[in-house]
Amino acid sequence: MEQDQLIKNCIEACQQCVVACLKCAQACLQEEKLEMMRKCIQTDLECAEICESTYKLLIMDSGSKLELVRICLDICESCAEECEKHAAHGMEHCRECADACRSCAEACRKLVA
Repeated sequence: MEQDQLIKNCIEACQQCVVACLKCAQACLQEEKLEMMRKCIQTDLECAEICESTYKLLIMDSGSKLELVRICLDICESCAEECEKHAAHGMEHCRECADACRSCAEACRKLVA
């Protein structure tokens, strides 16, 4: 796959991940056992922030874009792992977020390969 398409895929995956992470954080805030969701909410917000920065710097063709993509990959994987813990207990918003994070991590991995 050519570089331009890899960049486009990564931008789209990052944008989708931002939306999923923000939706997940918002849904987690509505859960009864809020204390149990604290780490998930924090991870969601961090992931949304790095994904937004990553896609913006990819659009701007920043000289440091690949370093940021590597960081984005790591944070997306961490967020997916955290959300998967809650998804295993039936939290659909966490499953959707984990899926978006895994997709984003994969798009990032392909770009920096």
